[in-house]
Amino acid sequence: MKTETVIESWVRDGSSILDLGCGDGSILEALRSNKSVQGYGIEIDRKNIKSCLEKNLEVIEQNIDEGLSNFLDKSFDTVLVSQTIQVLKNPKQALEEITRIGHQSIIVIPNFGHWKSRLTLFLEGKMPVTESLPEKWYETPNIHLCTLTDFENLCAELNIVIEEKKILDSKGTVSTLFSTWSNLLGSSVIYRLSR
Repeated sequence: MKTETVIESWVRDGSSILDLGCGDGSILEALRSNKSVQGYGIEIDRKNIKSCLEKNLEVIEQNIDEGLSNFLDKSFDTVLVSQTIQVLKNPKQALEEITRIGHQSIIVIPNFGHWKSRLTLFLEGKMPVTESLPEKWYETPNIHLCTLTDFENLCAELNIVIEEKKILDSKGTVSTLFSTWSNLLGSSVIYRLSR
């Protein structure tokens, strides 16, 4: 099972979606086609905004780091944040806002605690370049890398409930083999959260 399949399985048919950091709109487009969602994307990159508009997606040009106060509490069934939380200046504040806006939140993050990252740091003494963290340290948009344990501790601190999580291997496929050692073996993770 791939990332997109997990996300689709957690989204109700015909529901409302806010995709924060929607990129080129690929996930939102798939949800619209396969789940008949009413969705909006939030994006700051002009090239990605253009791509969303070419797909007839509704997209708002907005910087998530400047806040999400223009959205009412529980105004969306699902807020989706895929590979975005780690690029934000204040992920804690963003997570509070994300869980305020949506009845549920789906968060996809890379795992800096993955064994390949740890091994590169330990043996080579440098920042890792992996499938889930493909850029060199000076090119990456990621400014707040975390491990699964770090993210789960933040959720506990904010009284956010982790309803489900799926651990992904380096190819983006869900693996049930990683449940015991997920922080070490999981390349990235998908969380379904509520508050």
